[in-house]
Amino acid sequence: MSDLRLPKPGTIEISPSILSADFANLASEIAEVESAGVSMIHLDVMDGHFVPNITIGPVVVAKLRKYSQVVFDTHLMISEPEKYAEQFVEAGSNHISFHIEAAREPAKLIEKLHDLGVTAGITLNPDTPVEAIAEVAPLCDMVLVMTVYPGFGGQTFIDSAARKCSEIRQLVGPDVRIEVDGGVDPDTAALVISYGADTLVAGNAIFSKSDRAGAIAAIRAAWA
Repeated sequence: MSDLRLPKPGTIEISPSILSADFANLASEIAEVESAGVSMIHLDVMDGHFVPNITIGPVVVAKLRKYSQVVFDTHLMISEPEKYAEQFVEAGSNHISFHIEAAREPAKLIEKLHDLGVTAGITLNPDTPVEAIAEVAPLCDMVLVMTVYPGFGGQTFIDSAARKCSEIRQLVGPDVRIEVDGGVDPDTAALVISYGADTLVAGNAIFSKSDRAGAIAAIRAAWA
């Protein structure tokens, strides 16, 4: 496990999602966005059960770890996250977010992740109310708000879901990061930041462009 840590609150970070990258060239894809100065890479883990898609597992994470020097921000979109989270930590993930809709005992899993030496996050889907995470969100290092329905990249941004960031910020205060995932691009970045988010997952908005550094710069310019 790498000793990289999730950035402390107080900065705005972009976490490029490799879900939209070229899976035949992931090492070079990651290197390209790292050269643009990002501090995090978002790894979408899907099991074909909790969400209707299948992506990567711990073996791929372990292989990628050898080629990256930034935080692996791993998003478990899987059933039974308690069963598999430790494998992703051992593979090299530095932060693990899991879904409130899938976890049986979320507080215990957050505690376990902290004991394993990584940061932990709780995730809620667009239709899940903030009340569902009220007890565990303050225990986390980051809360992940889905602004599309999880499973596939390139979906349309759901503003009503993003607005939950404001309520979450009141719930957790300034010392917990709030991440938004889904439809983030130069047109929506400033909006989600105004709602209280400080961590922006962007996939299609970056990896669909031939100039990845330019795409990242365009998102940053939205709040500069």
